[in-house]
Amino acid sequence: MAILVITGTGTEVGKTVATAAVAAAALAAGRTVAVLKPAQTGVGPHESGDAAEVARLAGPVTTAELARFPEPLAPGTAARRAALAPVRPHEVAEAAAKLATEHDLVLVEGAGGLLVRFDAAGGTLADAAVLLGAPVLLVASAGLGTLNTTELTARELRSRELELAGVVIGSWPADPDLATRCNVTDLPEVSDAPLLGAVPAGAGAFTPADFRAGAPSWLAPRLDGTWNAESFRNGQTD
Repeated sequence: MAILVITGTGTEVGKTVATAAVAAAALAAGRTVAVLKPAQTGVGPHESGDAAEVARLAGPVTTAELARFPEPLAPGTAARRAALAPVRPHEVAEAAAKLATEHDLVLVEGAGGLLVRFDAAGGTLADAAVLLGAPVLLVASAGLGTLNTTELTARELRSRELELAGVVIGSWPADPDLATRCNVTDLPEVSDAPLLGAVPAGAGAFTPADFRAGAPSWLAPRLDGTWNAESFRNGQTD
């Protein structure tokens, strides 16, 4: 798994923090890591973006952006409004492939969900993943409503013959309600993919040292961690 594409079921599901956790666990396992953010929106030219936040939390990773746009909109919309050239899926694939020649693992973090448009032609992160032939990690929210968006994304991936590597819960609450606890069992069922981790809510506010120490315990062995889905599920269900 030299390249892993990371998408979310929507915005604000903990995708950047989950990407940082995957990067931190890989670094702890002795792997070299690069993080590619194809299109960063909602930040100015000299402000810190998602890739920089991953590096702050995870440690010494190579970071790359292909474009950034000032308004917090879908990349295609933000590019059009800023009168700037959009990012194209083939550019994402080329950049990721180049990084993969120099790193053990390349994480490609999308913007929002799988089908958020990069350009006026309708290019998406899914198109870039197809060009790369790379597996996709899906970051999902924990609570009510997540099953629908998770299943829809999983179905779209399979319709494109893309591998869904698994699902990571992007923000697991300290005091989960009934629906959230049940979702631990139901998410693998609706996605037909393994649950590969649960990042604790608020992990993005941890000190970098605490984040790096904790990250492997939030992720399954496939993501260089020690987290066990069955043990976690047994600990959450009544």
